Amino acid sequence: MSQLALPIGLADHAVFTSFVAAGNEELWQLLQSIAEAKSGTGCWIWGAAATGKTHLLQAVCERAGDRAAFVPLGALADAGAGMLQGLESRELVCLDDLQLIAGRADWEHALFTLYNELQQHAGQLVVAASMPPRECPIELPDLLSRLTQLPSYNVRPLADAERIAALVLRAKQRGLYLPDEAARYLLTHSRRDMGSLYDLLDRLDKEAMRAQRRLTVPFVSEMLRKMTTDQGLT
Repeated sequence: MSQLALPIGLADHAVFTSFVAAGNEELWQLLQSIAEAKSGTGCWIWGAAATGKTHLLQAVCERAGDRAAFVPLGALADAGAGMLQGLESRELVCLDDLQLIAGRADWEHALFTLYNELQQHAGQLVVAASMPPRECPIELPDLLSRLTQLPSYNVRPLADAERIAALVLRAKQRGLYLPDEAARYLLTHSRRDMGSLYDLLDRLDKEAMRAQRRLTVPFVSEMLRKMTTDQGLT
């Protein structure tokens, strides 16, 4: 995957097959069409933190290969709007956390230029933000007008049963067996957002390998108690 000059990579797990699309099936299908150049338009996706927006953008770029560029504005906002220069050469540009550069004149003008250049070359723009386009505090009227023309989709959070399925799927992709009851225990004894749950699963994976143990409920319970104790000592 060719990315920007900065060392920006894609997470290995961020592919379409690892995304539990329950409640977001239409968006999931659309983004695959965009990634495969079967759709002539980009889109704006929005929702709360840890609902899978970054996962979906990276999945688009993974599927599209070198035709695409992933731009995490959370990491690049302070690097300057020049980071967008040259991206018009890509067929597909995915911008994450757009709200972070809203109201910043240099970024807004650079994005307006990029949008127009992509349009001229039949390129596509996929944007992720924490709010829908009309609520984003973009100050450049022409840019806001362009972005509100993109189809807008709310990424809906998963229900509990779907969160469990997502944890089991993530574990399977890591070569682990996570029983449903252990995933359910995690859901009821830790932070419930998927980002925190995935981070916790990564930590449990390392502990299980170190201890040569399986991810059973007793082991998960033991590790959660140990982590809580360790945090209390720091």
